[in-house]
Amino acid sequence: MWFQSTPAPLHFAVLLLSLPLRSTASPVSPLHHHQQRQQSQTCSLTSLTEAKLKCIAPSSNTCAGASFPDECATASQALPNILHSFQTYKITSWGEQAAIVSLMAFESDDFKYKKNHFPAPGRPGQGTRNMQSPTFNAKYAASIPALASKLPSASGDLASVLNLLLSDEAYDFGSGAWFLSTQCSKEVRSALQSGSETGWTAYITQCVSTTVTDARMEYWKRAVNALKPGGTAACSSA
Repeated sequence: MWFQSTPAPLHFAVLLLSLPLRSTASPVSPLHHHQQRQQSQTCSLTSLTEAKLKCIAPSSNTCAGASFPDECATASQALPNILHSFQTYKITSWGEQAAIVSLMAFESDDFKYKKNHFPAPGRPGQGTRNMQSPTFNAKYAASIPALASKLPSASGDLASVLNLLLSDEAYDFGSGAWFLSTQCSKEVRSALQSGSETGWTAYITQCVSTTVTDARMEYWKRAVNALKPGGTAACSSA
């Protein structure tokens, strides 16, 4: 006959219930937790996407027909470098991000240029996607540890200093975030963070030291529409 078991004594059952359970799940390493946190922080840093970048810089979907093809970058090429610059220089407010992206898109004609060419032949040493002057490019290059050993030999040669910055897309597209975080006053940055036209105007006139034009403002409005809370990838002005 089949063996028939008898119920276990009550005290034995209680003993079994009191024993700690062993999990069969694999342990999660501290490194995994760190990577998850880092990924979460990167994702929450900005709402900028390739689709939104194309709305801000309408012709950045292609480099076909670019006057200087070797300088042109599409939105898909620009995006990871812009996101990296936000993380590097801790640009976390959407108002500041909108100002930076719109400035670079306007100055580089939707990322078609990384050197100043106009009026021909252009101003030697002026460039990066922010179209910074040679003076600021020298300061920017000096702030990058990886360029420390190369900068002395290029010092005094405006074109050579610019070429150092253009040797890496991260430096090229990082100029806008660097400039805002190091060259603009706390007052300008604070006003810019609100996303207001008044704050942006102060940024353009007091920090970038240029004039507000309708064309420049249209870029900024598209950036605001894309990056403000609840913003959309739909290509329209704010």
